[in-house]
Amino acid sequence: MRQNLISLISGMLFGAGLAVSGMMDPARVRAFLDVAGAWDPTLAFVMAGAILPMSIAWFVVRRRSAPIAAEQFHTPTTSPIDRRLIAGAALFGIGWGLVGLCPGPAIAALAIQPVPALTFVAAMALGAAIHRFALSPSRSA
Repeated sequence: MRQNLISLISGMLFGAGLAVSGMMDPARVRAFLDVAGAWDPTLAFVMAGAILPMSIAWFVVRRRSAPIAAEQFHTPTTSPIDRRLIAGAALFGIGWGLVGLCPGPAIAALAIQPVPALTFVAAMALGAAIHRFALSPSRSA
């Protein structure tokens, strides 16, 4: 229960941050990606502003023996750069550039722009399902 409440509050805080920063506005995202045209550097400042709190969070994680709401930390491991990673990054970048949304902002945008966001979220869910059932590493051996 406590973990769910912390997750809910964290998600709401993240969504509020996306809304306040403009990261849910596809036009602003596309303007940020348009470096050869009418470039809007606003999101660069948002991303740079995220570095300080994340640096503090990693500092705190390294000093604690266990997290507040779980038995152990689940930190990501390093994995090699391979074809799948490059293809996934390219697909993510193409989608972000064309639509102006990525997964987190798209889910948060469901509350503000439900029709375009739902279209994106449905396509994202379909892509995830295709990957899981057709292209997962356990099936391609």
